[in-house]
Amino acid sequence: MKKVLWLLLSVISAALLLGACSGEGSEEANGASGKSEKQEIVMNAKTEPPSMDPALATDTTSGWVMDHIFEGLYTRDKDGNTVPGLAEETKISDDGKTYTFTIRDNAKWSDGTPVTANDFEFGWKHVLNPETGSSFAFYLYYLAGAEEYNKGNGKVEDVGVKALDEKTLEVTLNAPLGYFETLLTMWTFYPVNEKVVSENENWAADATSYISNGPFKMTAWEHDSELVIEKNDEYYGKDEVKLDKITFKMVGEATTSYQMYKTDELDFMMTLPTDVIAAEESNEEFDIVPYYGTYMYMFNVEKEPFTNEKVRKAFGMAIDRKVLSENVTLAGEIPAYGMVPVGADTPEGDFREVGGDYFKEDFGKAKKLLEEGMAEEGWSTLPEVTLLYNTDENHKKIAEAVQEMLKKNIGVDIKLSNQEWKTYLETTKSHNFQMARMGWIGVFVDPVVNLDYYLGDSPNNRTGWVNDEFDRIMDQSKTEQDPGKRYELLHQAEGILMEDFPFMPVYFYTNTYLMKSNIKDAAYFVNRYPYMKWAEVTSK
Repeated sequence: MKKVLWLLLSVISAALLLGACSGEGSEEANGASGKSEKQEIVMNAKTEPPSMDPALATDTTSGWVMDHIFEGLYTRDKDGNTVPGLAEETKISDDGKTYTFTIRDNAKWSDGTPVTANDFEFGWKHVLNPETGSSFAFYLYYLAGAEEYNKGNGKVEDVGVKALDEKTLEVTLNAPLGYFETLLTMWTFYPVNEKVVSENENWAADATSYISNGPFKMTAWEHDSELVIEKNDEYYGKDEVKLDKITFKMVGEATTSYQMYKTDELDFMMTLPTDVIAAEESNEEFDIVPYYGTYMYMFNVEKEPFTNEKVRKAFGMAIDRKVLSENVTLAGEIPAYGMVPVGADTPEGDFREVGGDYFKEDFGKAKKLLEEGMAEEGWSTLPEVTLLYNTDENHKKIAEAVQEMLKKNIGVDIKLSNQEWKTYLETTKSHNFQMARMGWIGVFVDPVVNLDYYLGDSPNNRTGWVNDEFDRIMDQSKTEQDPGKRYELLHQAEGILMEDFPFMPVYFYTNTYLMKSNIKDAAYFVNRYPYMKWAEVTSK
């Protein structure tokens, strides 16, 4: 089995965006000498992307596809390091608050028209426009005037992004931000074509109206079935792109996906059925790789019985994470007793190791807390609880195991319910649940992006939990220039979060992959699914 060592996590995270090894492609292999193999692959995305609009996407599936068909001012190299993308030149003011970007002359949209500085200004302000309803607008709050405009308290013209001319973009921040260039690699900061978006509000829902600027372009989208992207000949770096076509299938059942891989209907699949992992461990096509994220169950603190903190903590202490990892999920996941995953390097060491565990499994204490919480609320019996998860074989197995553990360890019966991903996101967004599965992957590797999830005004925080002190410390951490003090503040914030316990962490992710051995040079970023810009199909 090809292993990706956990040591790699800390080495690459020094660059804030992590990746694994990929090889060098040559122009000759895709040029006049011809191709020995058909440069087309089929991968399973598992589900329909909920939104292909950079302003509206909040999930890893949509982001995975968009990373292939868009590019921002900054992007990642094969090793996951942050490097210039469309920004040919970047000038930073002495106070670190003003960035002036010069956009490369050969930057074009997939229809051949130039990408301009105005496309960035329009795109970012479109994200911030309150009418857009972007859940990721808060990532732009680092810009001067952005939060005020997004919350309806400021003017759009006061937002700190301005096209000085077609090729020059000026960005003004509230305070210096050491990871700003890395932040610019995420899809929320992609440009969008103003003409296309202004003329058709549903431009991102169909391949015929979709315009992008990355290594690939969307050419077909059969909803709930497959999405096709093909090499974008208008892309400035097209000579680096070896694949002509990638088809993303949408097969939610892991067993079906696995069968399709074995019959060569798929060239890549992720999240193997747990009952086949042991059999695949000796297969050179199999990988278990670290993934910078947290698998958790959110509690809706506005709905009984999770209005009571002791009840929430009782649930959190009543499941055996080691048993889940070793007997249910089977992919080497690390039991989680905090929000921030392993892998974020700090001057004192790994953030998780420095912070330690905030609680432990203790079934006796869990029973006692449950009894105390019920007494405080005057409940003779616990209100009925339904655990909601998005449809997936492995999520179902975990939920069933948690259901059994809660019954065995603290005598609580819960019901299970599942929904398809897009519906599930809408349900949890509207807070129409009691307890629900969620995973949060860092858009880059820093504790701030994990903890931001639970900000009181974050649209991603679906628990109803708000803590002013937590928000204040998180805000302070974003302007603190001393790295040691910044991480100290983030530890304080995580402590407040774990004391109030609006969610229960389960484990820190790994991903299981199968990829055909004749596909070379895929890039494995630890906070994204495999990136295929440099990938190539070779002879077996």
